[in-house]
This record gives sequence, C-alpha cells and structure tokens, in this order.
Amino acid sequence: MTATAPFLPWNRPSIGREEEAEVVDTLRSGWLTAGPKASRFEAAVKDPLGVEEAFAVSSCTAALHLALLAAGIEVGDEVITPSLTFCAAPNAVARCGGTPVFTEVDPVTFNLDPEAAEHAITARTKAIVVMHYGGQPCDLLAFRKLADDHGLILIEDAAHALHAWRDGLRAGSAGDLAVFSFYANKVITCGEGGMIVGRADLVQAARLLGRHGIDSSVWQRHGKRRTADYEVTVAGLKYTMPDITAAVGIQQFHKLPEFTARRARIAASYDRSLAGLPGLRLPTVLDGVRHGWFLYPVLIEPVGGRTRDTVADMLLNDHGIGTSVHFQPVHRLAAYRYLDCHLPVTEQIAARQLSLPCYPAMTSADVQRVIDALHAVWA
Repeated sequence: MTATAPFLPWNRPSIGREEEAEVVDTLRSGWLTAGPKASRFEAAVKDPLGVEEAFAVSSCTAALHLALLAAGIEVGDEVITPSLTFCAAPNAVARCGGTPVFTEVDPVTFNLDPEAAEHAITARTKAIVVMHYGGQPCDLLAFRKLADDHGLILIEDAAHALHAWRDGLRAGSAGDLAVFSFYANKVITCGEGGMIVGRADLVQAARLLGRHGIDSSVWQRHGKRRTADYEVTVAGLKYTMPDITAAVGIQQFHKLPEFTARRARIAASYDRSLAGLPGLRLPTVLDGVRHGWFLYPVLIEPVGGRTRDTVADMLLNDHGIGTSVHFQPVHRLAAYRYLDCHLPVTEQIAARQLSLPCYPAMTSADVQRVIDALHAVWA
C-alpha cells in the first residue's frame, strides 16, 4: 500500500444529511423506541413489494427466528436451506429445535437448486429457506410451485436483494414470508436492523412474538392506555426496531433506486474491464433478472500460481484493497459437521469465490483502482 493510496474497504455505507436530520428529528421528538417511524419504515418497504404486512425488527437474524417460529418450526422438523449462506438462517432453525437440511446450489447463480431441494423433501420437511445470493434472485416461480405442491412454508432470505427482480417478481414478494437485512454493509443500512414481510397471519404472529407476546405495542398504548395495561398472550421475545434506527432506514430506502443503479454501473465496469483475465470467472446474470449487486462475486480458478487467497492477499498487501468471501459453507462449520453433508458444488464455489468492492460510495477512481490492481496481480 502506498502513502498516496489509502485503504479501500470492501464496503462502506453511504450516509448523508437526510439520515442525520431524520435521526435528530427522532431524538427531539422524545420517542426513541418502536413507534411512528418504525411504522413509516414498514409501510415504505411493504407497499412496493405488494405484500400484506411488514414488521421492522432489530436484525435480519431476529426476522429469520421470528419467521421460523411463526411457521411453526419445532423439534423434529426439517428446513431445507443452502449451505452457501451466512450461518444466521441455520442457527435460527436450530434454535427453534429444527434440523437444517443443507442442499446443493446452482453452479451459475450460486442460489439454491430447485431440483436438489425437491429431492431433499421428506415427511419431516416443513419449510424451505431460499437465499438470493449476492442480489440475484433465485427461481421464485419454481420454489413457489415446489412449496405449494408439497404444502411447505416458503421463506425468502432476501438480505442481499431488496431492489432485485426475476421473471417479473420482486425478491421478497413470492414467499409466505421474506426477511431483509439493514446491517452496516447491506444495500441500505440502519447500522443494525431487519424486516419480516409476507402473509398477514404469519407476520402478525411474528409481531406478537417479537414484542414479548404482548397484545399491543407501547406506542399503541401511549396516551390511550396505561403503559402497564397489557396482556401477554404467548411467551415472546424482544425483537422490535426502535424509531431511532428506523429513522435512518426511512431515508436510506428513498435512496435505494439510486444506490442500486450505482452498484449496477460498477458491476458493468468490472464486466468490461476484467473479462479477459484467464482463470477469472465473472458473475453471470440470467435473462429476466434485475440484479441487486450487493455482491460482485468472482471465482478464481487455481491456475498460474494464483488462488483465491493469494489474490486477496496481494490486493490487500500490495494495493490496499479489501475483499471478502461469501461464504464459508455452513455444513463445514463445527456446529453442523455432525450432519455429514456431501455438497461438491457448494464446496468448489466456496473455495474459489471472492467478493470485490461494489458499493455506492465508490468513486470512478476507486473502481479503476480495483481494475488496475487485478490486472497487476494477473501480470
């Protein structure tokens, strides 16, 4: 790394004066916890998706946990899910008492393979959790039909794909439930936060579970009922999103189309400039897809003395550029090795995958710097 080239991180959020003003407004309002701004954020996300209901929560992991609880996952149930994902979904399945059934992914999109998922269905299968890898939606029509044919709950992990489409369907609109992430590095951020959307009956069950099982929110009781005048109808948890977090999300959501367009332009620059490098496989976008480009995931074939890890090290140590890996296969992590899975496609992708910087705060010079560095590494 040279003195004139500061570290370029793999991801950096884009926060402006609009978010600052909305947060200050919240601070001055005197209402910081879940209330009117959380409700505004829910409506902002729900309406474009065309779903029945939405519930803003403290994290996407919370949303996954609530989705599985609302779906009735319990001891003895199986939930089909990819292993090429973050551990949050399998962990939530396990915390509900269920068993994650790790299933193979498509070698082109890295999304769960519908045919492999169908082969994994047993009498104990209760749900399928699909993930839209990197912002490219999985085959929503195929999975909706598969779930309907077998009487299963379909849950979309749309943490990467808040503004993505496939075959005319928006990611998050086809499942019985879908979850989104607003973690610091996602397509929009609240720092931490998530949302669960979908069928009204299931989201309402999740909302009840996510506010301690209390029959009304504190905002609903504010000025109308004594704050202690409530009933607990089910043993629940505390997963609500506070207004001070939702304030950031409201303004970020307004910028989502602009953010997505910028990510797409960066991806197009990479496509044009990196296509000729031998052993570097660039992402493939299927027909009928509008990609969200949360990730720009490349595969690095172990040829010419290069591997994924040596390339990542050279980008960091010689050029000051951060990268990431998505993901360590969950079935290879200590908590899940007892399942003894055989997923060769997943393992091959995971051993070769590298995520390049691709986020709205990148300047054109930043993008060119990544391109030039990769050409230097290959040279």
